[in-house]
Amino acid sequence: MSSLALEAPASVLVTSRGRLTLAFLCMVAFLDFVDASIVNVALPSIRRDLGFSVQSLQWVLSAYLLTYGGFMLLGGRAGDLLGRRRLLVAGIVLFALASLTAGLSPDAGVLVGARLVQGLGAAMMLPAALSILTTTFPEGRDRNTALGVWGATAGLASAVGVFLGGVLSEGPGWRWVFFVNLPVCLLLLVAAFRLVSGERGDAPLANFDALGAVLVTAAMLLLVYTLVKAPDVGWGTTRTIGGLAGAGALLSGFVVNERRQRNPLVPLSIFRIKGLAAADATQVFAIAGFYSMFFFLTLYMQNVLGYSQIEAGSAYLPATAGVAISSGIASQLFAKTGTRPIIVAGALLSAGAVYWLSRIPVDGSYLTDVLPGLIVMSFGLGAVFVGVTTAANAGVPRDKAGLAAALINTSTWLGGALGLAIFSVIATSHTQHLLAANVAPPEALTSGISRALVACSIFLLAAALIALRATNTRGEATEHTSALAREGDLVPVPESGE
Repeated sequence: MSSLALEAPASVLVTSRGRLTLAFLCMVAFLDFVDASIVNVALPSIRRDLGFSVQSLQWVLSAYLLTYGGFMLLGGRAGDLLGRRRLLVAGIVLFALASLTAGLSPDAGVLVGARLVQGLGAAMMLPAALSILTTTFPEGRDRNTALGVWGATAGLASAVGVFLGGVLSEGPGWRWVFFVNLPVCLLLLVAAFRLVSGERGDAPLANFDALGAVLVTAAMLLLVYTLVKAPDVGWGTTRTIGGLAGAGALLSGFVVNERRQRNPLVPLSIFRIKGLAAADATQVFAIAGFYSMFFFLTLYMQNVLGYSQIEAGSAYLPATAGVAISSGIASQLFAKTGTRPIIVAGALLSAGAVYWLSRIPVDGSYLTDVLPGLIVMSFGLGAVFVGVTTAANAGVPRDKAGLAAALINTSTWLGGALGLAIFSVIATSHTQHLLAANVAPPEALTSGISRALVACSIFLLAAALIALRATNTRGEATEHTSALAREGDLVPVPESGE
C-alpha cells in the first residue's frame, strides 16, 4: 500500500469558504433544533391568546415533532436522490412560510397546522444539511472537527431555545418566537446558493420507490402520533396498542417492499456498516433521557420554585458552556481514543448527573439543587451528541450520506417522543396518587418529577451500555474504504483499537 494512497486529503476547514460552509450548516441545525424547544415557555401566553384547551395545548409541541419525525427518513433519502441543495432550499422556504403563518395565527387550528408544516420543512432541511457536511469535509481531522461543532450546536440549541423563548414571550410577545425565524431563513437562503454547489440527484424520478416512501412515512407518522397520545389515552388502551401494532405492520411491509425493490428508498444494506445500528439505538435512549430532563426541570422551576418564563430559560445558560467545551474536547480526542469511549463516558456522566438532579426537594434552591447537576450533565451531553453523530456517519459512502443523516436524526426525534410519552406517565401517575392521598400539590408534583428524572437517568445508563456495540472510529479511512466509498459501495467501518 503506497504512502500516496493513504495521504490525507487537503483540509477544507483551513479555507474561509470551508469555515463559512460549516457555520451555515450548523445554523440550519440550530434553527431546526431550537424550534422544538423555543415554544415551551411561551405555551401559557399562547393558550391565553388563542383559547387552547389544556388537552389541545400539547399539539403546539407535538405537531412539530409529528411531521419532523414522520418525514425524516423520506427527507433524507430524497436529498440523496434529488439533490441535497435542492431539498435544503425547498425546506428553508417551507419552514419560513410556516413560521410566518404561525406568527400570524388567528386561532388554535391555524397555529397547529403551521407547526405541522414547519416540522415537514425541518425534516427536509436537517438531513440535507448533515449529509452536505459529511460529503464536504473528508474523514479525519476535518470531519471530526466539523461534527464536533455540529454536535455542540445541536446540544446548545435545546438549552438556548428555552432561554430565547422566555425572552421573546415576555418581551415583544409569543408571536416573535416564530417571527424571529424569518430573517434567519432569508440569510440561510442566500448562503445556500453562495456556499453549496448544486448537484444532480443519483436516481431518476422514474425509479423512485413511491410505495416505500408511503409505507415508511405512514409508519413513522402513526408511531410518533401514538407515542404522543399514549400518556393521555393510556398505554393499555385499544387505541394505543392498535396504533403501535399498525406502525409495526407498516414497517414490516416497508422492509418486505425494500427487499423486492431494484432501487429501494432505503437500501437495507446500509445496516451492514458495523456499529451503525448501535449508534442510532444509542441516540434513541440518550435523547429520551436528555430531552425529557429539560422538560421536567423546566416544569419544576416554573411550578415548584415559581420561576418566570425568562428566569426558567436563563437557568439553562450555564449548561451551554459545558456543552460547547465538552463537544470541542471530545472531537479532538477521537483521533486518540475513538468515538466509543467518549460516548460511553459521556452517557455515564450524564446518567449520574440526572440522578443527582432527581434528588430535588420541594423547597429547593437553584444554586445548590439544580445548577451543579445541570453543569455536570452538560459535559456529558456534549460528548454524547458529537460522539454518536460521528459514529453514525462514519464509513458511509457519499450516495448514502443523506440516508445515514436521516437515520440518526430520526433516532433523535423518536427518542424525544418516546421519552416524553413514557416519563410523563411515570410523573403524572405518581403525582395523582399522592394528591389522592392528600399530599400537598407542590410535594406531589416534585415527587412525580423526581421519579421521572430517575427514569431518565436509567435510559442514559442504557445508552452507555448500547454504545459498547457502536462504531469505535477515529475518523480514519483506509485506502480500501476510500476507493469503495467513491464507487458508492457500502463497506464496514474500520474498528480502531481492536
